[in-house]
Amino acid sequence: MTLVPGDGIGPEVVGCAERVIAAVRAPIEWERFDGISGSVSGAEGAAPNEEVPTELEASIRRNGVCLKGTLFSPLSKANTSTQSLNIQLRKDLDLYVNLVHAFSIPGLKTRHDGVDITIVRESTEGEYSGLEHEVVPGVVESLKVITEAKSRRIAEYAFEYAALNDRRKVTAVHKANIMKLGDGQFLAACREVSKQYPTIEFEEMIVDNTCMQLVSRPEQFDVMVTPNLYGTLVCNIAAGLTGGPGVVPGSYVGEHGAIFEQGARSVSKDLAGKGIANPTAMLLTSAMLLRHLQMPNFADRIEKAVMATVAAGDVLTPDVGGSATSEQFTDKVIAMLG
Repeated sequence: MTLVPGDGIGPEVVGCAERVIAAVRAPIEWERFDGISGSVSGAEGAAPNEEVPTELEASIRRNGVCLKGTLFSPLSKANTSTQSLNIQLRKDLDLYVNLVHAFSIPGLKTRHDGVDITIVRESTEGEYSGLEHEVVPGVVESLKVITEAKSRRIAEYAFEYAALNDRRKVTAVHKANIMKLGDGQFLAACREVSKQYPTIEFEEMIVDNTCMQLVSRPEQFDVMVTPNLYGTLVCNIAAGLTGGPGVVPGSYVGEHGAIFEQGARSVSKDLAGKGIANPTAMLLTSAMLLRHLQMPNFADRIEKAVMATVAAGDVLTPDVGGSATSEQFTDKVIAMLG
């Protein structure tokens, strides 16, 4: 399996996942790729790499699966590439589904209880895909490309996911009232696919109303299907509802491979090196990965140990009200494996 520790807190939380996967004795052998972004822990001023190393992409294609920490994306315009390494990987490997599961974890005090939302986000096109150029000095054009084919396949994935996982409703998130052609095409594809699943309720919701509804009544949502940009906003709101970026698992899936990384992605440079990052999201992501590899027993053991550790409440990281270190939390999870 390909392993990319990433930047910032990535090596710390990915290291915790390595320990837990080893503790359950899952038959995993790692192909490790450090320093991919070319910046040490995402440090400002470091010269970033602008292209994904060919050997990394070849490894993921060969292995079909990767566990990954987030790679640093500089904000500087001096970086001539408008597509971050994270986006390049998704587009080069056609990992068109960003699957994020945000759910209430017993033992974590949050504003809302009973949240259980799966977000199915298209991740290869739209305005978030980094198609930008400067027309003349001072005038930048950002392109939003929406295709019928990719809108249809993400809708099909969302409804098939709902059907296979006994979910009751799919909500299509859009802004077709303003972007009538682009988002209109996405919405039309969702409507058409919904007709093939008469037992699953289908609803449409404008993205700004969606954000308001998420923070006021999140229990109304089940499966959400979104274009690229709206999906990253919805994923981060959902993470905030369920305990923060440190608790939500996620993955990027395509026809021929998958990359597993936290559902709310951030290098969190302010936490890097302090040993207090919450590894819950990465551990739950590892369980998703093992289930993807058809190793459900290992996945179940990790999930149960994480849930038991959180429910115990005595060894939690600072982001969720505790004072434990990442390693102390991981030690507790390993002890809970039994």
